[in-house]
Amino acid sequence: MDEERALYIVRAGEAGAIERVLRDYSDKHRATFKFEPTDEDKRKKLCEGIFKVLVKDVPTTCQVSCLEVLRILSRDKKILVPVTTKENLQILLRLAKLHESDDSLEKVSEFPVIVESLKCLCNIVFNSQMAQQLSLELNLAAKLCNLLRKCKDRKFINDIKCFDLRLLFLLSLLHTDIRSQLRYELQGLPLLTQILESAFSIKWTDEYESAIDHNGPPLPPQETDCAIEALKALFNVTVDSWKVHKESDSHQFRVMAAVLRHCLLIVGPTEDKTEELHSNAVNLLSNVPVSCLDVLICPLTHEETAQEATTPDELPSDKTAEKDTALTNNAMVYNGMNMEAIHVLLSFMEKRIDKGSSYREGLTPVLSLLTECSRAHRNIRKFLKDQVLPPLRDVTNRPEVGSTVRNKLVRLMTHVDLGVKQIAAEFLFVLCKERVDSLLKYTGYGNAAGLLAARGLLAGGRGDNWYSEDEDTDTEEYKNAKPNINLITGHLEEPMPNPIDEMTEEQKEYEAMKLVNMLDKLSRRADVKPLHQDGG
Repeated sequence: MDEERALYIVRAGEAGAIERVLRDYSDKHRATFKFEPTDEDKRKKLCEGIFKVLVKDVPTTCQVSCLEVLRILSRDKKILVPVTTKENLQILLRLAKLHESDDSLEKVSEFPVIVESLKCLCNIVFNSQMAQQLSLELNLAAKLCNLLRKCKDRKFINDIKCFDLRLLFLLSLLHTDIRSQLRYELQGLPLLTQILESAFSIKWTDEYESAIDHNGPPLPPQETDCAIEALKALFNVTVDSWKVHKESDSHQFRVMAAVLRHCLLIVGPTEDKTEELHSNAVNLLSNVPVSCLDVLICPLTHEETAQEATTPDELPSDKTAEKDTALTNNAMVYNGMNMEAIHVLLSFMEKRIDKGSSYREGLTPVLSLLTECSRAHRNIRKFLKDQVLPPLRDVTNRPEVGSTVRNKLVRLMTHVDLGVKQIAAEFLFVLCKERVDSLLKYTGYGNAAGLLAARGLLAGGRGDNWYSEDEDTDTEEYKNAKPNINLITGHLEEPMPNPIDEMTEEQKEYEAMKLVNMLDKLSRRADVKPLHQDGG
């Protein structure tokens, strides 16, 4: 009934009436995602009628109402077949300022039309294979990049950037050819990296170092959404970028990694948004060549060096907050390097473990990233070793029992998901410099058996990768307990009492005769014969 009334007004009414009826329809169906099959034909005709209105010279408010209804209707895949034509897509491209002209984005009154047009294109491209093919023919990716360049430094048009980036993400997700076009022809890597720089308001202090204001406000909601969409698009653009062939590629990836380090050290407007932001940053870092990940850590600044050198006891008693800061900073410094970003990744990993679900999608990316960083960069590995596998002191509990990061990772080594337990074991193995004896010390043989069997190291030894030869130092507590540690379970077991010690001489003699009689019976059985040594 709603579609029939709206269709009648759209076909015969003037702009004001069309705007009112479509606004009513939009308000009523704003949250509608499932439609009645009986009204499918009416919705198709309503879509066709809306496109005819959009080519007319109607007020901006009427265009917005038309596009809002079109966005709602485009959620239904079935009605898109007849309306997804090259002519109709070109109408939306023109309204979204994606046509070939060099119009600048100066008319603020047009922004709602541009945003709604981009939203419609997102739905149509996602739900229609025909639209996906036409997007290639119309070179939509190049048009989107051109629009991004127009608005990359314009903070008051974040909605336009956000949906432009979302459409770019969808195109690069659905068409692998577009990924290559974005990477090389359209220079998508530096363009999208600059979008992130703008969203984070980055101020560079060195080639690959940015200023971090730990006391600054959270990232605004719109900037956070833009950043998330840019991170997703960049992931698709760089998904096959493990190998760097040119020095310029290496520089671009290092800049991007430095931007991602900045991303890890800021927070979004809410805890959920912060997690989403950091999750996408982790996914993208997984595409960065491992040789470029050294920019995740950086030398301490003069101020940080001075603060680290100041112990809490040296600070005035009235500066309690500064004492806490000094303690916090000391926990994130290793060998004169700032490890804040690695500490954030480690905390992110632990939160994902604590969730207890979706390990393959949520946990394996960050575990893989930390594993590769540790394998390639000594300072990162040693810092993580200190955090995850500190020197053993109390070995009374099994390695998998407890609430430390080590305990949680050891529990994952026997997880039912093969991929999860493999990467958890691999991470710990790398932290132990791929030495079997070191791994067993922290995990026990039972937990490590799967990894060792897969590597052919059940008899001991070490992995194929080379690591520095610096030796681990055991604590006195561990050295004293070591002779009584069960190698299978990896924890200290009290010596079992000798039952003979509590027997009387008569009981001992009785048990000895019992054993003699049992051996005599065995020797008399025909199927049990003593083994004679062959003289040959």
